[in-house]
Amino acid sequence: MSYFYDPLNRACKSRKGAVARGSAITFRVLKTESNENLPCRFRFRRDGADCVEYEMEAEENGWALTLRLNEVGLYFYDFRIGDRFLGRGDLRRGILTDSPESWQLTVYREDYRTPQWIKGGVMYQIFPDRFYKSGNLPVSEHKILRNDWGGQPRFRKNEFGKVPNNDFFGGNLNGIREKLGYLSSLGVNVVYLNPIFEAHSNHRYDTGDYMKIDGLLGSEADFRALTEDAEKLGIKIVLDGVFNHTGDDSRYFNKYGRYDSVGAYQSKSSPYFEWYRFSQFPDCYESWWGIEILPAVNEHSISYQNFIFGKDGVLKKWLQNGAGGYRLDVADELPDFFLEKLRNSVKEEDPDAVIIGEVWEDASNKIAYDERRKYLQGAELDSVMNYPLKDAVIDYILSGNLKSLRETVAMLLDNYPKQTVDCLMNILGTHDTSRILTVLGGRPCADKEEMSVTVLSPEERAEGKKRLKAAALLQFTLPGIPCIYYGDENGMEGYCDPFCRGCFRWDQRDTELYEFYRVLGEIRRGVFSEVFAEGEYREIFADRKCFVFERYTKSKSVYIYVNRSFDRYDVETVGTYAELLTGKEYTDILPIAANSYGIFTKKK
Repeated sequence: MSYFYDPLNRACKSRKGAVARGSAITFRVLKTESNENLPCRFRFRRDGADCVEYEMEAEENGWALTLRLNEVGLYFYDFRIGDRFLGRGDLRRGILTDSPESWQLTVYREDYRTPQWIKGGVMYQIFPDRFYKSGNLPVSEHKILRNDWGGQPRFRKNEFGKVPNNDFFGGNLNGIREKLGYLSSLGVNVVYLNPIFEAHSNHRYDTGDYMKIDGLLGSEADFRALTEDAEKLGIKIVLDGVFNHTGDDSRYFNKYGRYDSVGAYQSKSSPYFEWYRFSQFPDCYESWWGIEILPAVNEHSISYQNFIFGKDGVLKKWLQNGAGGYRLDVADELPDFFLEKLRNSVKEEDPDAVIIGEVWEDASNKIAYDERRKYLQGAELDSVMNYPLKDAVIDYILSGNLKSLRETVAMLLDNYPKQTVDCLMNILGTHDTSRILTVLGGRPCADKEEMSVTVLSPEERAEGKKRLKAAALLQFTLPGIPCIYYGDENGMEGYCDPFCRGCFRWDQRDTELYEFYRVLGEIRRGVFSEVFAEGEYREIFADRKCFVFERYTKSKSVYIYVNRSFDRYDVETVGTYAELLTGKEYTDILPIAANSYGIFTKKK
């Protein structure tokens, strides 16, 4: 006797993925023999609570049960058939076992909405110091301004055993503004900027003043000009919100006395003293991961909350200056109550502003600091950085093994709300990871000294570009929105930080890669925009190395394939199909060549 349950099949679960509070959901286990008369019980528990069992109603082809859940949260379930259990197996499909793995059911607030404008779009991430320089802006005395655009960022430790990260190449906001036409040509509708507020370091995650643009990047007026010109092209600017820690060299901590304020390091009577936690004043204080230049903020401080969330606070100020939302640095470090207040503040100012969290794991059930997080239950985040998909795509492209990619996509569709899935930030690389071309080129390095002198050989680079095109096709067509890390479309190389943060070489253009990315953006933003904005996903075919899936709405459909094997596949069809990357047409047979990729749609 065999049984079938698949939560991504509406014959088994009436609502795919996470569900809204108050929704009725029908669960159905199917069986192959109608004369089977064993009882089936639905085993169900809320996260942290005891399991309860419900008798399922017998049907001719199985058993069914309908529930209506009126509390937001995480729930887990499986089935007991006779004296055995039906639990979660590969691709989340049911398997008969004595020790079941449960399925997850995420229940979110019924008023949970995510911004419509971002869906179906293309995101572009910029490390501001390294994208483009327009003119010369004054540099403060503790910063070193380089005049060798494209040179290697400094990475060696100084005499104190630290990497100061105080060398700057001078990329600025007006430089980004001058390149908005270039970004628009890629189909970009949202630009995510790494931190732009005044700071000591070139990465600017050590915020010095939340209310001031770093002088080397420009002014508040320059930022408004950027957002206004971007808006004319249908582009919104998303800022990096670094609210878990500040810099020690900041207006609020002021360890070195460079600011005219009385900082928390200087006096217990400082208005900022309660923002931080000292175990022994002033030199022993909590910091992010023990990095003393990044003193951790006490998010419970009412004063700090008012500063961030208030009427005249940080969030509202930059939204009023044209920002389209925030990407939240180290969201795991921000307590749930803080994220809820943050969302309320942002959405009060602009209901369409987007809130994206830096979360590296399954964000629906993440446990951080022994607490189950509530990121995607409707009161905190709109989206997260999709690191699970990144890792799965890279694994598939390099190994040809599809298993982790299929499992990851199934997990995202089953555990996340659809409105979150549609705006997931699909990355292949960021400022925190090695450049994707370097990863796919396949040459490992042992340490930073070796990384500093290693580039891909012409053969490795050529192979890496082939792999990158296949990976980018998946990035652009799987559920979510693709985020291009600046320069990936120009074939930039580089190992981990700081080598992944090099200058965009406008004088050395890879027109082949650029054109490929441009076409992908055109496909996403053109006649198939609604397919990629909110369309459904369906796996069509998969073996160990060849993957075919569909993105579709009621009126349109697109078929995507990536084949990492040496085998050829012929897909039988009815009618004529156009391959969107090459413009070729095929009738009745869609050929899938060895080590190839493509995207088809049926001609009318």
